[in-house]
Amino acid sequence: MRVLPLLLLLLAPACVPLGTPITSTSSAPGQQKPPEYYADKTLRYQDYTYTPEVRSVQCYVATGQPNEVFQPPVVPLGQSPAITLEFDVLGEQSQRYTAKLIHCDLNWQPSVLTDMQFLNEINEFPITDYRVGVNTKVPYFHYRLRAPAVKLSGNYLLLVQSPGGVPVVSRRLLVYENQVQVGLKPGLVIGGQERYALQQLDFGISYASVNLVNPAVEVKVVLRQNFRWDNAKYNLRPTFVRDAERRLEYQYFAFENAFPGLSEYRFFDTRSVQSNGIGVLHLDPRTSPVSVTLQPEETRNKQAYNQYQDTNGQRVFESREFGNGATNADYTNVTFQLKAAQPAPGPVYVLGALTDWQLKDEFRLSYDEAKQLYTGHALLKQGYYNYDFAVAGTPGSAPDEIYFEGSHRETENQYDLLVYYRPPGSRADLLIGYQTAAVNSRL
Repeated sequence: MRVLPLLLLLLAPACVPLGTPITSTSSAPGQQKPPEYYADKTLRYQDYTYTPEVRSVQCYVATGQPNEVFQPPVVPLGQSPAITLEFDVLGEQSQRYTAKLIHCDLNWQPSVLTDMQFLNEINEFPITDYRVGVNTKVPYFHYRLRAPAVKLSGNYLLLVQSPGGVPVVSRRLLVYENQVQVGLKPGLVIGGQERYALQQLDFGISYASVNLVNPAVEVKVVLRQNFRWDNAKYNLRPTFVRDAERRLEYQYFAFENAFPGLSEYRFFDTRSVQSNGIGVLHLDPRTSPVSVTLQPEETRNKQAYNQYQDTNGQRVFESREFGNGATNADYTNVTFQLKAAQPAPGPVYVLGALTDWQLKDEFRLSYDEAKQLYTGHALLKQGYYNYDFAVAGTPGSAPDEIYFEGSHRETENQYDLLVYYRPPGSRADLLIGYQTAAVNSRL
């Protein structure tokens, strides 16, 4: 699921894999949204959208390259390029927003640092870069902000607020420094059937160039798949501490450092509202917003692995007719469909960057027993989308993506390792190491 070769894919008119429909209770502008998700305005220290008018949020590293929107918001301390936040606000009237940074600890709770301990400027940034959507059926304003530079490595929450301090959107940012050497590479799964479905990441940390106090206890690591936070692995302890070599090794035998490989993400292409893109069954440009019905999808569990290029669950906005997806792409009412001979053991959702990797009420699918079909509707900006289907489990448990997607060791995925350390007497968890690794890279 490598994203770098996607540029050629995006420039081609129709060479993207088949997409799937998703069902949701989301509706077109003018219709009331379900209150469950958006009713609570309590600030959350995670990627979150607090109002239904805010759509199409992207947070990435502005590299100047065509595929920059796929770069996660992770930057080295004291270096360019900057992290950029973009989002739309539906409606015909622009809004006044300000942004601020919140320094967080390892567990994504606000730290006790003052603003001046991690910033060189006043921690209030008016968002003045905004433009109106051009000739769109669904009116909106597009906002853009470059995150300010910071003085400390670690976790930061970028928060956008409306007048009165009401949260609008929040995104997690990472700033790292390479004080330690991190080795992260694909490993071999030792097991039975697990070796066909899981992907293991082996890693070690060398700290020869820095003095760490009690590193076996004080060094904390987080392992992520495709830069997601919802299924990240925490509390991984070193299995070997080699004091003479000043090295920590993490070698597990109970799959603590293994992830389901899943399948390549499903996708669909709505960059044109004049002709059907890949994964689109039917579209009606006469409606407002344009109605798009996706091809019915089927379960991929227990099926053979199917190799194709995807974008690791991400999406990009674009209009084939007018270009410039930021302000020329319109919003469409997308109908998702999923064939199922019987209901799943729990509620079924669409999952991906389009949902902030959360089980949102507006992306929940409804099951028609007579048709043996899950369906739903979601208001989405024109673009190319990756996603999969997930079944909700018990409260607090991770959603089950394997039920409809299956899992294969051959799937291409990206992983990254975050290494934290709090020096003695310090009040900040520093991000002292960062490393990425690709499994089954297509390059």
